[in-house]
Amino acid sequence: MQKYFYIAVGGAFGSIARYWVGSTVASRLGTKFPYGTFVINLTACVLIGFSLTFLAKRTGLNPAWRFLVPIGFIGAYSTFSTYEWETLSTLRSGAFLEASLYALGSLILGLVATWLGVVIAEAI
Repeated sequence: MQKYFYIAVGGAFGSIARYWVGSTVASRLGTKFPYGTFVINLTACVLIGFSLTFLAKRTGLNPAWRFLVPIGFIGAYSTFSTYEWETLSTLRSGAFLEASLYALGSLILGLVATWLGVVIAEAI
């Protein structure tokens, strides 16, 4: 039960950070291009790469940090970073075909799924 608490706390802070970063960037650069989301996705990639690598090397750290930071905070901040981490991990394991299928499948099928959601919402 304690891990859910850490995930919830990290998620709360991640959501707040996402809103703050997105709105701050958008207010400075405008909204013609989704700069806020772009910055969020890129910074989340740096954060997830750093945190998962750091936490894996520091085995003596309390496992709660895994729930708080990469799952809770970064998960709420952006799921794009998880997608990138999983693609990179698959590539690093030598599974180029699987990584390519995952990356392209997520992109293409994600767009189709988003479009389908729009179609369903507009139909009701």
